[in-house]
Amino acid sequence: MDQFTRNQWQNLQGLDLSFNLLAGDISLSICNKSSLQLLNLAHNNMTGMIPQCLANLSSLQVLDLQTNKFYGTIPSNFSKYCDLRTLNLNGNLLEGNLPKSLSNCENLEALNIGSNKLEDHFPNWIQTMQYLEVLVLRENKLYGPIANINIKHPFPSLIILEISSNNFSGPLPKSHIQNFDAMKNVIQVGQDSSMQYLERMEVGDMTYYDSVTMTVKGNSIVMMKISLAFANIDLSQNKFEGEIPSFIGELQALKGLNLSHNRLTGPIPKSIGNLSSMESLDLSSNTLTGVIPSELINLNGLGVLNLSYNDLIGEIPQGKQFNTFSNDSYEGNLGLCGFPLSKKCGPEQHSPPSANTLVSDEKFGFGWKPVAIGYGCGTVFGIGLGYCVLLIGKPRWLVMMVGGQPKQKVTTRTRVRRTNGSTRN
Repeated sequence: MDQFTRNQWQNLQGLDLSFNLLAGDISLSICNKSSLQLLNLAHNNMTGMIPQCLANLSSLQVLDLQTNKFYGTIPSNFSKYCDLRTLNLNGNLLEGNLPKSLSNCENLEALNIGSNKLEDHFPNWIQTMQYLEVLVLRENKLYGPIANINIKHPFPSLIILEISSNNFSGPLPKSHIQNFDAMKNVIQVGQDSSMQYLERMEVGDMTYYDSVTMTVKGNSIVMMKISLAFANIDLSQNKFEGEIPSFIGELQALKGLNLSHNRLTGPIPKSIGNLSSMESLDLSSNTLTGVIPSELINLNGLGVLNLSYNDLIGEIPQGKQFNTFSNDSYEGNLGLCGFPLSKKCGPEQHSPPSANTLVSDEKFGFGWKPVAIGYGCGTVFGIGLGYCVLLIGKPRWLVMMVGGQPKQKVTTRTRVRRTNGSTRN
């Protein structure tokens, strides 16, 4: 890296040496480049510790060191003059915590520190970053609940939240999800392909795009460019509890939702059927109950569906995209029936009664089961009573009404015997 000290590079603004076979440490001489705006050393074999002095480069806007072998801690002295827009340290061996001094980088738009060994609580101060669009904390050792620090509009610009494969616990961060304003509006991408991707930055003749690693159907997929129209939430492989909030159906821009491998309970919200942009839905390995909402068949663009290993019951909705999913999407739900499963649906497994029926039953205070029991008991009692009436022949008018014959009254005559044995004529 000593070549960076050459005089002709004193005004260097961008350096991109990504996807090479570079090894060794980052030379401290790089910190002498006060005009440096972009440093991209991603996808190499570099090692050592990340120089602390990089956090003091006030002109630096992009620092991409992903997929190397850097160890130690993240620089902890980001100054109040920090102008970082992208910090990507994904896929290294970094430990410790996420330094709070990063909150000085008020213009930060993409923060990716996934696939490291960081061990800390969820950094609540991140919620104050108004321009943050991409937050990736996946595959670390982060733990505890995601607390609400009483900010009116946390994460208003966020379109990608990837915090899977940690030890986060407690309820789902409902107040945060409800305020993901950027995910509520579907972005129409224009015809100019150069404007279709997130965090596009040009320095000289170099063009930089943010990248992110996503998990789709259990497979990690690297997106080298992030579409402006892409919105994704991945909270999988944690210990989140509680029900899925119904207002998640307001996030109209969502392309992917992964809440699998948690401890979620309750029904699948019908409002998910409103997410017309949805392409991937994974709610597997929870304890969700109830039926699969028929509203989900409205997701015409849904290419991946995984509802396996829950406690779902009833008939699988039919039609549109649902006719394309295999058994794998539903396995582990013993109460489900219908195509594509081999288990057929019987009368007792039909879809539940409509809302109007339930309201009617509640209005009168009883349902169909007590009524059926009443009819059965009444029938048995009536048959028994009728048999007794015909047997004894009373009352006569009722017996004759049903075509029976009343019993004849038998008159007995007593023959009088005289004491003298004679009979008077």
